[in-house]
Amino acid sequence: MRGAALAFGVAVSLGVAMSAGAVTPAAADVVIGSDRGGMIGDYVARYQRVRQSGERVVIDGTCLSACTLVLGMVPRDRVCATRNAALGFHAAWNPDAAGNQVTSPVATRLLWSLYPAHVRQWIARNGGLTHRMLMMRGRALAAVVPPCDGAPQRAIVTARRAVAAPGQARAYRRAATAITVPTMADAAMAR
Repeated sequence: MRGAALAFGVAVSLGVAMSAGAVTPAAADVVIGSDRGGMIGDYVARYQRVRQSGERVVIDGTCLSACTLVLGMVPRDRVCATRNAALGFHAAWNPDAAGNQVTSPVATRLLWSLYPAHVRQWIARNGGLTHRMLMMRGRALAAVVPPCDGAPQRAIVTARRAVAAPGQARAYRRAATAITVPTMADAAMAR
C-alpha cells in the first residue's frame, strides 16, 4: 500500500511539473521592474531569446543603460510600458586602470546602431549619448513605446522561472524582475 501511495504521489508531482512546463512562452510576459543595465552583449543575448520566444515585454519601472536595447531587439508590437516606466540612455563605457568610467566610442556606436530610428531621433534631440543619463518618461516615452493594455497575464521571473497565475501577476511584478540584474562586477564593465 505504501509503495502504491508513493507511486501515486510521484505521478501527481510529475504531472504537475509537466503541466507547469506546458505553459507556452508566448502566453507570458517578461516584466522589467528595475534594471540598471550592464554588459551590452548580455542584453543582446537576452533580448534575442525573448524575441525568438514570442514573449511580450512589459516595462514597469526603470530600464537603464543596456536594458534599453529592448527597444531595438524586440519587435515594437511586443513591448509596452506602464505609467511607472522610465528609460535611461547614456554612452557606453569601460573602466580604466583606476576604475574610472571611460566612454567607449565603439560600444556607443553599437548601442546607437541597435536602437530604432525613432529612439535615435529622441536621443539626438535631447543631447545624444554622453556620460550623462537621458531619462525618457511620460509623454516622450508613450510616443516611443506603446502603453500597456492593463496588467500582464502572467509574469515570468527568470531567476526562479516561476509562473504566476493571472491573479498573482502583480505580486510577481513587484518581486524580482524578469530580466535579471547583472552583478556588480558586470555593472562595472561596458555599459
